[in-house]
Amino acid sequence: MQNFVYFIGDPQTREVAVVDPGWEPHTILNAAAQDQWRITHLFVTHTHFDHINALEAVLKQTDAKVCVHAQEAPFLKFAGKNILKMKNSDHVKVGNVEIQFLHTPGHTPGSQCFLVQGNLISGDTLFIQACGRTDLPGGDPEELYLSLQDRLGKLPSETILYPGHNYADQLTSTLGDEKKNNPFFVPQTLQQFLQFHTKMI
Repeated sequence: MQNFVYFIGDPQTREVAVVDPGWEPHTILNAAAQDQWRITHLFVTHTHFDHINALEAVLKQTDAKVCVHAQEAPFLKFAGKNILKMKNSDHVKVGNVEIQFLHTPGHTPGSQCFLVQGNLISGDTLFIQACGRTDLPGGDPEELYLSLQDRLGKLPSETILYPGHNYADQLTSTLGDEKKNNPFFVPQTLQQFLQFHTKMI
């Protein structure tokens, strides 16, 4: 699957959030311990298995807060009192680093992205030169179009994109480059997007 697992941390307080702990919990925990990070939050872009497989194991070792969109919180019943149900434009601090949550439905109803200091972690909403599929349960191409155009497309062009999967020959991009070159940003109307997206999935 080649998922990306990201750390968002404050180098002063050594507090860190782990984004989408999908695989190998021991690797995640060892990486944090090796660099003396304390895992205080677990950020979930969406609850497909490849993004949360290691979440329960990491949670048991850290007692971290689990930040998931409210629409997908019911899928994480094991997190109990640790769940923070997020909505669009909510903010969470990890140490002194503030992260904004952007609700970007389409791939799933509760998909969300994380905006931090000019960087966007996009999960499966937006990839480099691609976007998330909508043919799985809960997928909605109309919602995805609105998420791309109205939420992500309006962010500054210099915003650095960190996708949820390694599907390209580069690890990061910018929203400016994606708006120019990503074929899923090219359609100017919903109908054009739906026609193109249907052909690609």
